[in-house]
Amino acid sequence: MFEYFPNNYPWSLAVMGALSRGGQVSEIDDACRPLREIAAKKNDPAAQAAWFESWMKLAERVERLADSDAQKNHPLSAGRKYMRAGLYYLMAERMPSHKDPRRLIAYRRGIELYGRGLTLRREPVERVEVPYGEHSLPAFFVKAPVAGRAPCMVHFDGFDATKETIYGSVGEEYRRRGISLLIVDHPGVGEALRLRQLHSGPDTEKPAAAAVDYLETRADVDRDRIGIVALSLGGYYAPRAAAFEKRFKACVALSGPFQRSADFTGRPQMNVEAFRVRSKSADLEEAGKVALRFTLAECAKNITCPIYIVAGTQDRLTPHTQAERLAAAVSGPCVLSVIEGGNHVVNNLWYRYRDQTADWMASQLGVAKR
Repeated sequence: MFEYFPNNYPWSLAVMGALSRGGQVSEIDDACRPLREIAAKKNDPAAQAAWFESWMKLAERVERLADSDAQKNHPLSAGRKYMRAGLYYLMAERMPSHKDPRRLIAYRRGIELYGRGLTLRREPVERVEVPYGEHSLPAFFVKAPVAGRAPCMVHFDGFDATKETIYGSVGEEYRRRGISLLIVDHPGVGEALRLRQLHSGPDTEKPAAAAVDYLETRADVDRDRIGIVALSLGGYYAPRAAAFEKRFKACVALSGPFQRSADFTGRPQMNVEAFRVRSKSADLEEAGKVALRFTLAECAKNITCPIYIVAGTQDRLTPHTQAERLAAAVSGPCVLSVIEGGNHVVNNLWYRYRDQTADWMASQLGVAKR
């Protein structure tokens, strides 16, 4: 399994994520090459600061290139670069402490530039708001190029994915198959967390139901053909939603836990602290109690819709045995794909699951082959 930083798994995962979501290898190498020596320090604040500064430097450079294209009235060229710059700002934001005020600055800049790039590129993306109680959830609606009502996938984020990075990886995969996509920043991630202070919880059927409610108001969505997909911790979110929200006709779960542990031993410090913050826990003891509520043990049997489960054998964050437990517990038809050599979210071998799961979902939602 390729790891850019052999001595730092979280950093290597971030690199693979950037590569699979629209980043350019030479630019990513420019950001990461100066970090090789300090990568071994992992949780050292100096290492986290170095990551932030190096990726910010890259993002600013690509943003300037985009500005130059925009000034020359080359919107498509500028848009592509703005989307990459936005991605790199979001990558910079991943590693520093949650107490670092620069994180929010980088995040705001990232989503602003990514949105600008979508507009200039004339991407088929509509920014929408999903009503959610007294609040709303920001989302991208990616319309399928078909007349009338099309089937639609609800795509939830993962532990640290956002609607922007999700679109960069699979935005076209479902659309090209005649399936629309609603990518939601739900509580605990993206804008919902960072700008609206909506924190995560185990009952993800609630935001999932809100997403379906919203889709049922759209004249371009077939309300009888809606599925759900998510990755990383979203590999818990999506099955949990499917267990309780019976309007979902099919589910894809990628690298998610069957049962989160209250014991954070061995997990990256940044991952542990992020969970504490996103779950609005006062300390790690409280976070551990919250983590225990993230379980599919009691509800997996209620998953009666078809489900496709993906895991990697080299996943050091969520062992593939978690996927096997889920597959054994569901009541409906199940496809389990454990990919040899796959890391967390199998970003290093993304071609082994993206096409396959999208084709499978098209079949489940009754989409004619295109």
